[in-house]
Amino acid sequence: MIYVTIALIVIVMLLIITNIRIIPQSQASVIERLGAYYATWTVGLHVKVPFIDRIASTISLKEKVLDFDPQPVITKDNVTMMIDTVIYFQITDPKLYTYGVEHPINALENLSATTLRNIIGDLELDETLTSRDVINTKMRSILDEATDPWGIKVNRVEVKNIIPPEAIKEAMEKQMRAERERRQQILIAEGQKQSAILVAEGKKQSVILEAEAQKIASIQKAQGQAQAILEVQKATAEGLQMIKNIKADDAVIKLRSLEAFEKAANGQATKIIIPSDIQGLAGVVTGITELVKDVPQQKK
Repeated sequence: MIYVTIALIVIVMLLIITNIRIIPQSQASVIERLGAYYATWTVGLHVKVPFIDRIASTISLKEKVLDFDPQPVITKDNVTMMIDTVIYFQITDPKLYTYGVEHPINALENLSATTLRNIIGDLELDETLTSRDVINTKMRSILDEATDPWGIKVNRVEVKNIIPPEAIKEAMEKQMRAERERRQQILIAEGQKQSAILVAEGKKQSVILEAEAQKIASIQKAQGQAQAILEVQKATAEGLQMIKNIKADDAVIKLRSLEAFEKAANGQATKIIIPSDIQGLAGVVTGITELVKDVPQQKK
């Protein structure tokens, strides 16, 4: 009897020990009692009832990363390409994740493939290659809403790689080379244009400076001639004023006439008629000469 009691005690202790569960951080366990959902155990110490309670599933609450194989998709302009996506998700409700859908990861993969095909089907090739952010945003929104009943939160979706067909890749490479060559030609033409502009500007500045120099020289020459004319006119005016002061105006006029006849006499004429009013000019000239000699002596 004692052995039976000891055996029962040992069995009970073993049952209690084996039914003690310690749930670590970032994990959760779904408990069923008699086949029905009973509770969700989180971090801490828990004890289940033997033969009645069972752990249906233990789930990690950490964020997970799913890198799916490249999916074939067709663009709006009928180009078939392969797109590789990466999904970052987290289980927020262990109960829904356990009972919501069969094989949640496979369901998420198939859902992402169909969603990606629908999005790419509305885009052309060029838009697909340049609209990764749009594709990521749309996929995350659709997947997050669709997986909410499964207890899954889709945090991010990234298009990892887009693989176009070989013919498209060759055409794109040719286009890129042509674009680079076009840019190179544009740069060369711009350089030549700038060089021609600089040369023309240099010639223009040279012509302007030469014209300015000629202008300044002409102005200075004209100013010198004007100054010389003024000096001559000034000297002439002073001489006339001096003659006027000595009251020899008529005599000077007659003297000028005599000089004119003298020049005429040096010519080829054989006969010269002298007016009568100039015949007595010799005496007048002698008088003027004496007056001119006396004027400086008076000024001294």
